[in-house]
Amino acid sequence: MKIINRDLSPEKDGIPGYIAHPDRKEPGPGVLIVHHHFGVTGNMKINVCNFAKLGYTTIVPDLYKMLGESDGVHEAQKKTTDGQFVEIINGAWRYLTGRNEVDGKHCAVVGYCMGGRIGIHFVAATPSVRAFVGYYPSVREEGPSQLRPRHPNDAVKDFKCPSQIFFGAQDHVASIPVQQQLMTSLQANGQPLDWHFFHRAGHGFAMADGDCYVPVLAESAWGLTANFLARELDSQ
Repeated sequence: MKIINRDLSPEKDGIPGYIAHPDRKEPGPGVLIVHHHFGVTGNMKINVCNFAKLGYTTIVPDLYKMLGESDGVHEAQKKTTDGQFVEIINGAWRYLTGRNEVDGKHCAVVGYCMGGRIGIHFVAATPSVRAFVGYYPSVREEGPSQLRPRHPNDAVKDFKCPSQIFFGAQDHVASIPVQQQLMTSLQANGQPLDWHFFHRAGHGFAMADGDCYVPVLAESAWGLTANFLARELDSQ
């Protein structure tokens, strides 16, 4: 399978970021990745290509560039509301689902870290999402605020698609009680849930550019993700 990959630019594509897709003529499934707080790193681009090898047109929009942030790693999260994040991701979603080689009815969202938390809010607001994969979403025990008026535990009540979530016992962002609360909320929304918990994993265990990378667990999670997406996106 030939894979085409390149940077996305506002001038050519309407959004900044990165894309990889199989060289095909018939429309097929797609994946939108919501990146972690490090942004669109080299490792994130490798992830995009790996999803493309599975047969998915895959994009990762650069949320920080879309927000006009030069030091997005820290500054964007301090002053961008969840609603603003959802709005700009929606633009990227329209770009993905509107591509000629993409079947807009068979597209998923995959979020990592910060992107997992933001991805929850986007999926809750977007009924057309076919499946959601959250790698250690950065969910905390916190009350409503101006930037984050709705907790992810409440947002998942609006999900209209199956979910797959990965967490670890050593996660320094989302404590085990917080993880358990999220799992309970997802179980109550009436949609299928695949929940995977690794006792020896920390936050970011599946990303090679993080401090907690565990290759064997990353490989295991990747196999589970591939199976999940094949089941949810490749079916009629």
